[in-house]
Amino acid sequence: QVQLVESGGGLVQPGGSLRLSCAASGFTLERSAIGWFRQAPGKEREGLACFTSGTGGVYYADSAKGRFTMSRDDAGSSVYLEMNSLNVNDTGVYYCAAAQSAWSCYPPNYWGQGTQVTVSS
Repeated sequence: QVQLVESGGGLVQPGGSLRLSCAASGFTLERSAIGWFRQAPGKEREGLACFTSGTGGVYYADSAKGRFTMSRDDAGSSVYLEMNSLNVNDTGVYYCAAAQSAWSCYPPNYWGQGTQVTVSS
C-alpha cells in the first residue's frame, strides 16, 4: 500500500523559512517521480517541484525557483522541500504526490494528506 505522509508545516512570519518532509512507503522512488504541490485558498492546486528518477533531476515551477529546494534522503524513502523567503502568497496546503512514471509528476497517482503552511505576521 502506497503511503505519503507530509510533515513540517506551520505558522511562519514573512521572510521566514520552513522545511517540509514527505515520508514515502509502499513504492520505490527509483522508478517513479515525486513532487510537491500547493493549494492556496481559493486557487487551483499547482505544482511546485518535481523529481523524476528517469532524469535524476528536479524541476521547479517559476513560483518556486530561487526560493524552494527539493531534495531526498540517501535511502530514497523521503523527500523534502526547503522553503525560504516565504511571503503571504505562499500560504496554503502543501502536498506530496507521486507518479508511477519515471519521467513526469503528471498525473500523480498517489497523494499525501497535506500539511498547512501559513505565512503571516
